Amino acid sequence: MADELLYWEDLQEAGTLEIGSHTFTEEDIIAFARQFDPQPFHIDPEAAKKSFFKGLIASGWHTCAMAMRLMVDKYVNRSASLGSPGLDNIRWLAPVRAGDTITYRRLTTGARVSESKPGIGLLQSRWEAVNQRGEMVMTMEGWGMFRRRPSGKPPG
Repeated sequence: MADELLYWEDLQEAGTLEIGSHTFTEEDIIAFARQFDPQPFHIDPEAAKKSFFKGLIASGWHTCAMAMRLMVDKYVNRSASLGSPGLDNIRWLAPVRAGDTITYRRLTTGARVSESKPGIGLLQSRWEAVNQRGEMVMTMEGWGMFRRRPSGKPPG
């Protein structure tokens, strides 16, 4: 069953799905930020101490990228995914620091069949990221597009 392709019908009733966890290291924070978000409080520990954050923090985009990676590993790569039309909201609620372990989960908030393409199902989700202290550090909301199960194909 784990090898079966997941269709929209399999995902729409999922409720809350634990996606996985990631521990952010200083090296990873700096490497990501040097390439994608080279602000001093992401790439320079000494400059970060003098910043509003009083220390090095991960880029918000880094927390989003880790969510995407964990989603792909957990379910996207074994689903009939057709991508996403985009995100509606991203909120960075608390800094992520070196040594923080962030746990991600997806909450299904809506599902519907595409009006213009009935072979496609849309899944509305809210993703939440919580640190080891139980603090919400990030939320994002958006839609995913998935193929619907071909008629006659039994559920996976």
